[in-house]
Amino acid sequence: MAKRTATKTRGRRPLTRERVLQKALELADRGGAEGLSMRKLAQELGVEAMSLYNHVENKDDILEGIVDLVAGEVELPADDEDWKAALRRTATSAHDAFGRHPWAAALWLTPGKPSGPRLRYADSILRTLRRGRFSAPLTYHGYHSVIIHVLGYTLQEQNLRLRGDELEQMAAKFLREFQADDYPDLAEHIKQHMAPGEEHQGAFAFGLELILDGLERLRDAEGATT
Repeated sequence: MAKRTATKTRGRRPLTRERVLQKALELADRGGAEGLSMRKLAQELGVEAMSLYNHVENKDDILEGIVDLVAGEVELPADDEDWKAALRRTATSAHDAFGRHPWAAALWLTPGKPSGPRLRYADSILRTLRRGRFSAPLTYHGYHSVIIHVLGYTLQEQNLRLRGDELEQMAAKFLREFQADDYPDLAEHIKQHMAPGEEHQGAFAFGLELILDGLERLRDAEGATT
């Protein structure tokens, strides 16, 4: 019996913080961050729950750690690239990362310890705006506009991501109760909203371009008056 136990112990991969967080990321992707628990994580790793505390402080520490893993997947803007192309690439990369990990957007701005990956992401956007010759006020507003578009659009997209039959049922119920004759344009918009088609393709990129083009116009107008 002792020999079999020793063999099993030697064959088990050593537990590390990286391994704990990677498994936690997989669990969150499968069942959402709210379903993640120390007990479930320990079971997946084949260890006792108490052994996790040698590598992570608590569940909050795990959540912060896996959000950092998602942040590490975001492509940061290159310093030798045009500012607009660089921000477009980074914002799109962040949106894609949130698509792969649907729970992460809601946790991105939760209070916690400052983290390297998220700090680098924020700093790179600010640096790119400064490199694009934006004033301090425009850099401030431009940064928040890009961040809010990525997070806000992603959260709305995830909240509306229902099966086709659910969308049809929701649209039918809403339009039955909605006074379409009094608000015909809004009724038409609701029909478009509930039945995604070509107009929904590229909606994230459409909004992002409005922000980037608007920032560019404001910068140029500001420069013309100085």
